[in-house]
Amino acid sequence: MSSVHTLPSLAPPAFRRLANRLGRRALKLAGTLLTFAGTLLGLLFVTFAIGRLLPSDPVLSVVGDRASAELYQKVFLQMGLDRPLLEQFWRYVSDVLGGNFGTSLVTNNPIASDILRFFPATLELATLGMLFGLILGVPLGALCAQREGSWLDHLGRLLSLLGHSVPVFWLGLVALLLFYAKLDWVAGPGRLDVTYQYSIEEVTGLVLLDCLLAGDMAAFANAVAHIVLPATLLGLVALGYIARMTRSFVLAQLQQDYILVLRLKGFSRARILWRYALPNAAGPILAVCVMTYAYLLEGAVLTETVFAWPGLGMFITESLFSADIPAVLAATLVVGVVYLSFNMCADTLLTRLDPRARAL
Repeated sequence: MSSVHTLPSLAPPAFRRLANRLGRRALKLAGTLLTFAGTLLGLLFVTFAIGRLLPSDPVLSVVGDRASAELYQKVFLQMGLDRPLLEQFWRYVSDVLGGNFGTSLVTNNPIASDILRFFPATLELATLGMLFGLILGVPLGALCAQREGSWLDHLGRLLSLLGHSVPVFWLGLVALLLFYAKLDWVAGPGRLDVTYQYSIEEVTGLVLLDCLLAGDMAAFANAVAHIVLPATLLGLVALGYIARMTRSFVLAQLQQDYILVLRLKGFSRARILWRYALPNAAGPILAVCVMTYAYLLEGAVLTETVFAWPGLGMFITESLFSADIPAVLAATLVVGVVYLSFNMCADTLLTRLDPRARAL
């Protein structure tokens, strides 16, 4: 007699628990997506309103002050400025979601292509600065928490305060004067010297990676000499905030009851710190790191201006000076979307790494 093999069925209580868990996760995901969509819509409305409320005439920015009345009226109709504001906003949202930000008044190129050309430089600079701040900030903050009240703790808090509060443009000018003009330890502003600037094919837009792909180690060394100073200054900003928050989170863990139990069991202070306290604080620390990275990506305007770094921040600055309002609003919108996306990533990381959240 042949036996019939059947798959084991879930017990009703287990099935209900699984269904409830999946339902809660689906609701949370839906809420997160709705929050993202609502915030993005609000950001689109703000940029649209700024573009319409500014005293500058968008038509004159295109045709110039000496254009005839017929040409002015023709461009006015082409831009849809005769239509109701609600229809203009809907058209603006449709264009942005389709990747159409308009044409730059300065470069006469599509703004989207200009942003794609400038953004890799900002990404490269912010990434190196973030790595600097992360590698040094987390251990510094953890050690300061372990030795609360010691000279190391006071020194770490002083460095964190300086890195997070001293104006980065002032630090940039002082650093250029000292390390470039006086000591000649680093290269000057820009990403590459003129000698190498036109000999490296732009493949990824990341100059360090492009130099490696081209196999030109001399150009790579020159690129490192250019980026080390601005990346270090951005890294100091990241280090200050990451170290301060890491100290706070680890200190909160060291005051928990389970730490007292580990001490009574004879565990060393180093093992308690690196094996238990720091991993348990990893969720909020990673969330802080993600938000710091977003801040570096959107807050490198002053650093890029001081070091003539051709990134998104410098693109916004030059567009402002040239009264290229469409380019400024488009870049601002991109910065806002980047910050919003990283905020969602930080929230997701914090949820997934928190045992209490995983139990839901």
